Amino acid sequence: MAKNFLTRRALAKAALLAILGVPVVAMPFSAQAQGKYPDKPVKIILPFGAGGVADITTRLVADKLGEKLGQRFVVENNPGAGGITAARAVIQSPPDGYTLAVLSNGTAVSVGLFNKLPFDPVKDFAPVSSMGYFDLIFVTNANGPYKTLGEFIKAAKEKPGSLNLGTIAAGSSQNLGAELFKTSAGIDVVIVPFKTSGDVLVGLERNDVQMAAEFYAALRGGLEAKKFIPVGTSGPKQAAYLPGAPTVASTVPGFEVTSWNAIFAPAGTPADVIATLNKALNEVLADPEVKKKALDLGIEARGSTPQEIHKRLQDDIVKWSKVIADAKIEKR
Repeated sequence: MAKNFLTRRALAKAALLAILGVPVVAMPFSAQAQGKYPDKPVKIILPFGAGGVADITTRLVADKLGEKLGQRFVVENNPGAGGITAARAVIQSPPDGYTLAVLSNGTAVSVGLFNKLPFDPVKDFAPVSSMGYFDLIFVTNANGPYKTLGEFIKAAKEKPGSLNLGTIAAGSSQNLGAELFKTSAGIDVVIVPFKTSGDVLVGLERNDVQMAAEFYAALRGGLEAKKFIPVGTSGPKQAAYLPGAPTVASTVPGFEVTSWNAIFAPAGTPADVIATLNKALNEVLADPEVKKKALDLGIEARGSTPQEIHKRLQDDIVKWSKVIADAKIEKR
């Protein structure tokens, strides 16, 4: 009651000063905010279409955030232009915590892939927390001659330029991961970009390509049917959803490609709002149900501090810009 009285008194005083022509100094947003954040629905803008892995996991996390914070978290799909459309929509929104972005390692790739972006992902966004991390999986045809990564590398060195490695489009995370593998392994193979993941796998079954690099969700059916052999996962440790599959690093020391997605807010979002979101996200991502559902899609659900995901973004910008330059991929 006393708090409400003081609020009404302060508003009345401000109104009187305005009538008298006395300037009123604006308070910082967090001090102006009425009620506890969030006190209305929150929008999460996703730079991918509906139905994909990122969409499914973001909706899972959004539902749990809504339960925890008592407001709806609404996922809005805004694909296109390499994530630029979605990024613009977020940074043009008020920095109040009610419009959030999903950024990914693809955002870091875009810095090296485009001649000029209409935003700076490091300066124009405030990091909140990671959501999930996932590996690239290198697979061979179970009916083909190569049962291990070592066998593929040995054949590639014996017959330079004779083997093909399939991925989706040039500049994709899969494609750049394959380029980095080619360089790291010191082999001369032809990296063949296909339009879709389905096309990549058909090419592998037909032996048009002798190895492919893809994410678990696209490979799951073929792996379960024993059509493909997972000869290497790209992360620093063995993937929990593929027990027994070796890491690429066990054959090519130092190799690592870890894809990720994370929640960011517009730059200037109040620190108390970021702290509220970070705490809730880390609690949600530690939920066994969330971890299990994410793992079924090949994703390790794991939160972070804002500083950790900010550093990951910066490091990946440097890493992938070099890979793009080394592979001589034409900028857009």
